[in-house]
Amino acid sequence: MPILLLVIILGLVEGVTEYLPVSSTGHLILATELLGFRAEEWEAFNVAIQPGAILAIVVLYWRTFWAVLLGLFRRSPEAFAFVRNIVVACIPAIVLALIFGDAIDAMLGNAFVVAWALIVGGVAILIVERLVKPRESGGVSSLSLRQSMMVGLVQCLAMIPGVSRSGATILGAMALGIDRRTAAEFSFFLAMPTLSGATVYFLTKHHDRIDPSMYGNILIGAAVSFVVALVVVKLFIGYVSRHGFAPFAWYRIIAGAAALAWLTMR
Repeated sequence: MPILLLVIILGLVEGVTEYLPVSSTGHLILATELLGFRAEEWEAFNVAIQPGAILAIVVLYWRTFWAVLLGLFRRSPEAFAFVRNIVVACIPAIVLALIFGDAIDAMLGNAFVVAWALIVGGVAILIVERLVKPRESGGVSSLSLRQSMMVGLVQCLAMIPGVSRSGATILGAMALGIDRRTAAEFSFFLAMPTLSGATVYFLTKHHDRIDPSMYGNILIGAAVSFVVALVVVKLFIGYVSRHGFAPFAWYRIIAGAAALAWLTMR
């Protein structure tokens, strides 16, 4: 397969899966393996194209961020609460990444871990959807300090490839009684500092894994992920607000089982 085609496919996978509760890292690992390449060799590339998906949230929610920025200058309590909640929710992941960074890196190329995590995560979504009855929360700025910290702690589960950062944060928020839309948007906003920090940390630590000849491919992959993420996020918010997350749960279970079978037989 031509490298350019693989780059475009991985960009599509990143854009589609980054903000859905299905695990972008897991899908990138499995996609690389399925297409006949070694996941370990493309690990740095998969991290390097994440800024494209991050930029999509900036573009889609620029009015929200602008309002928060103006609110900070005006000393608005809502703006300070918004920033506080994002910062507090980021802290647990930062601490664990600094402590267990090497152990996390060791799991990033393990397709079997991804397959099992997809299945377990799918079952967890079905359980939360059935048992928890979220109520209207009033937006990210209305969340309490405790709720933000708890969502941040749950986000740490996503350090296991296949768990899904968005899935963990959304389900964690819903388990705390937060409505689906607010849970999803909190997950999107939390992704910006979390993914940006993880990208900078990984590429600084493993800069030797990026060949200068790949810079052009990284730009292409990031651009593809940006465009695709723009479309997916808009559709996702509208869908889950009305229908919930069960379809994503069943997808995870089926995809994980299929991947596990393929990995076992190959």
